[in-house]
Amino acid sequence: MITVCSLARLQETVERTGARRMITLINAGTRVDRPASIAADDHLFLAFNDITAPAEGLTPPGEAHVRKLLDFVGDWNRSTPLVIHCFAGISRSTAAAFIATCALAPKANEMALAGALRRASPSATPNARLVALADALLEREGRMVEAVRSIGRGADAFEGTPFTLPVAPSDSRAGPGRA
Repeated sequence: MITVCSLARLQETVERTGARRMITLINAGTRVDRPASIAADDHLFLAFNDITAPAEGLTPPGEAHVRKLLDFVGDWNRSTPLVIHCFAGISRSTAAAFIATCALAPKANEMALAGALRRASPSATPNARLVALADALLEREGRMVEAVRSIGRGADAFEGTPFTLPVAPSDSRAGPGRA
């Protein structure tokens, strides 16, 4: 399972879920205390700003970030939960969770996966740039972008409530580039 949370809820979420792998998507320079139960090699730290277009002085999500995300998720054996977090648990982390579920279920319907995301998190507003980059890398031909567009902007919130998404069983894994 994949659990999404904010930075403020990270420690308690890792403890509650028993996660042993973690993905951080946050601005460079933001302090993130990795929970003791997460080994350094099981923590992917992606530093970029939560923007959808380049802006002076800010780092937009890029293809290299998404490739690292896909590689990390592809190497996850799914024997223990994965926690994905960003600062608020609303945009970057929900995009990464959607991307991960698409990558782990290459034949799954993108609309169904986006619908599951919306049902799990009313405030989810996946970062459109991250989703578009992943859509291209996963060769989803715009279906991921359209699926996220179809669920629209999430409910206003300062911080998302932690939520969990199911993932395809590991024995049926095709993974990124393995379809």
